Amino acid sequence: EVQLVESGGGLVQTGGSLRLSCAASGFTFDDYVIGWFRQAPGKEREGVSHINNNDGSTYYADSVRGRFTISSDNAKNTMYLQMDSLKPEDTAVYYCAGAADTPTMEFDPYGMDYWGKGTLVTVSS
Repeated sequence: EVQLVESGGGLVQTGGSLRLSCAASGFTFDDYVIGWFRQAPGKEREGVSHINNNDGSTYYADSVRGRFTISSDNAKNTMYLQMDSLKPEDTAVYYCAGAADTPTMEFDPYGMDYWGKGTLVTVSS
């Protein structure tokens, strides 16, 4: 059974930090692109960051570049998102998602093979 299980969400003040984790099982972690989407109330789900477990390449949305850091421990089948300098606009449910690394793969909400159930991040002003 495929599972993506997020943890690490919570309430933090502006400027604070949180570390999200995504534990994966049931598929070949090394062959996947794994990352995070987020969805705030009344807004569309947006891509935040992802990492290619094949070659280690990473992507960050402009809104989080320089503040968030994604990493992956292939031995533990776990991916992490270190979030620093958090802002109220970072408040959202954060979802872990994965897609097989293929030449045509695009990391968008319609192209994911697997999803976690989400973890809530709330940044107070």
